[in-house]
Amino acid sequence: MLDIQRIREDIAGVRQGILNKNVEIDFDIILKLDQDRRDVIAKVEVIKHDRNVVSKQVGERKKKQEDASDLIEKTREIGQTIKDLDDQQKDTEVKLNELLLQIPNLPHASTPVGVDASENPVVREWGERFSPEFELKTHLELGESLQLFDFPRATRIAGPGFPLYIGAGARLERALINFMLDFHIDKHGYTEVLPPVVSNKKTMTTTGQLPKFEDDMYKIPQDKLYLIPTAEVPVTNIHQGEIIPEEDLPIRYCAYSSCFRREAGSYGKDTRGFLRLHQFNKVELVKFSHPSQSYAELENLRRDAEAILEALGLEYRVIELVTGDLSFSATKCYDLELWAPGEGRWLEVSSCSNFEDFQARRGAIRYKPINGDKVQLLHTLNGSGVATPRLLVALLETYQQADGSVKLPEILAPYMGSAGLHLK
Repeated sequence: MLDIQRIREDIAGVRQGILNKNVEIDFDIILKLDQDRRDVIAKVEVIKHDRNVVSKQVGERKKKQEDASDLIEKTREIGQTIKDLDDQQKDTEVKLNELLLQIPNLPHASTPVGVDASENPVVREWGERFSPEFELKTHLELGESLQLFDFPRATRIAGPGFPLYIGAGARLERALINFMLDFHIDKHGYTEVLPPVVSNKKTMTTTGQLPKFEDDMYKIPQDKLYLIPTAEVPVTNIHQGEIIPEEDLPIRYCAYSSCFRREAGSYGKDTRGFLRLHQFNKVELVKFSHPSQSYAELENLRRDAEAILEALGLEYRVIELVTGDLSFSATKCYDLELWAPGEGRWLEVSSCSNFEDFQARRGAIRYKPINGDKVQLLHTLNGSGVATPRLLVALLETYQQADGSVKLPEILAPYMGSAGLHLK
């Protein structure tokens, strides 16, 4: 959530930043509600002063044993006026808050201005293109021939978009999750957490899923809960409403979770195999940072995610998102894309974002400065480290052999056990 004071004091800059995200907001209504709220507060303060004066007069009359009934009646009337104004203020604040929740975060000054993903610049590439002499198979063809997963039966069980892993395919999925968790814990110093896969309305609002993306989420109406679209949601809310000592920053968590997305806007998009799912697995990285360090932490976060792809020997590139392609809550974001040889295209496997104090303001997540200054909002960041579906696509297609088998990279050997690295 944006700071209303920032909107009030730099309306021109805020308007431009929001327009750079291809969003139109009626700030005139917001500023009017803010002014109405402040006017009521000021009026109440004046009336409370008047009430105090009258109350003092009541006391003076009573001391003199004089009739004070007219003044007592006046204090009652003033009290009712204050109550009415308080109710008016609360109603105005509710309306104002509802509108503030609809405003996306502002892009950082270093984020390139652009309309959509077609303008996203490539900032880094790594690895060599896998171009064998034999004809490449897609992950669907490999998965079917090697009996790694079964989408027809999964569709019969739950509908399209829900995967069913089988045998070595299930083992490989579990191996990738465990490998990534161990890598981030042992090499990057993250603390592992295993969060709930459901969250309440407040939790979803903190990270920006609500109210903007309610149609994209699976709901459990009878319990007023939502299935999480990413572990970012519960993990960011671990410190909801808390004040963290500055000396404890940064805090770095990694978490595995299943993720659930209705993909309400995916009509007409490629939904074959693992390219777009309603349920998938992901290892998520979440950071709580001092504001002065959050952009350095973003670069570190991105490198932590890249290290997974390099350890697996997969060709990838880093994209910096332009303003028009940024998510609702992000100020700056990098996407990591893997090359899938069988598909012949790049596939996104990670987004690494800085949200500055946008989520922290919604969730009242603050830190106490070492020097004793007043409590401040901290910055939150998150990135996929990484999601497994498209990672699995690139892995199978990159390490396929001429005979139709797949020989996995050695780094996965401790996790594949009896299934082995050679899938055939």
